[in-house]
Amino acid sequence: MCSLCGVMSKEHWAELGDGRRARVFRAALLDRVLSQFGLSVAAWAGSYVVRDAKGGAAVVSDLGALWVEAERLAGRPLDPLDPGLLATLSA
Repeated sequence: MCSLCGVMSKEHWAELGDGRRARVFRAALLDRVLSQFGLSVAAWAGSYVVRDAKGGAAVVSDLGALWVEAERLAGRPLDPLDPGLLATLSA
């Protein structure tokens, strides 16, 4: 997506036109991925809630912000293409 479209759209490009059911499904998939990093994700009121095991939490409105907050809560960069993560998810 070009930066102009990103500014004009209030929704993340990956979520355009999706409803609540798709968001809940996406949250469940993200929860499976981020649980490998000690985090959890849930859909809530049109947003996502990211939590760590120490009680930290962040409410985010889209997938781009979710990943930024997940890295902040984890205290490190998160690699979704980590070979160990991919092996765990494919098992």
